[in-house]
Amino acid sequence: MKKTIYSFIYYRLLGWKTNVTVPNYDKCIVCAAPHTSNLDLFIGKLYYGAIGRKTSFMMKKEWFFFPLGLLFKAVGGIPVDRGRKSSLVDQMAQKFATSKHFHLAITPEGTRKANPNWKKGFYHIALKAQVPIVLVGIDYPTKTVSCTKAIMPSGDMEKDMREIKLYYKDFRGKHPENFSIGNI
Repeated sequence: MKKTIYSFIYYRLLGWKTNVTVPNYDKCIVCAAPHTSNLDLFIGKLYYGAIGRKTSFMMKKEWFFFPLGLLFKAVGGIPVDRGRKSSLVDQMAQKFATSKHFHLAITPEGTRKANPNWKKGFYHIALKAQVPIVLVGIDYPTKTVSCTKAIMPSGDMEKDMREIKLYYKDFRGKHPENFSIGNI
């Protein structure tokens, strides 16, 4: 039933398309970019629901106020206190270890502004949890979300991050000026 609702909104009402060739892994990090607008979360959730998959996502705890907090938790939100000195990598790796199915979506830029120095937490979580990184790109001009590549982190972060960033070079966010893969 949920897939039908997500599909109706995503495909019929909003007119978006998908391009998916990556298998539905039991556990994975979903690396989603570009992230240039708050709308990306909703397009991403609709896309993932429309293809019949469920994902969680981390979001700064400040967004989890009533009534938004109830909505974010209902759709997979995990509140994060970025001020606390606790290892999110360890917490999320433990969540992967204790879950039969778990997809965690992370935007590598860590902000909606242009940031050529992407955060590496998603990579460290995938490496520690020994799960693939599924690359999901959003392209507003064509209204298409693509998921055509997954990589297993090798431990050579520089090489892997270059491959990941190159995947996103042709995707354009809602505000393209707010996206950067940096010099690669």
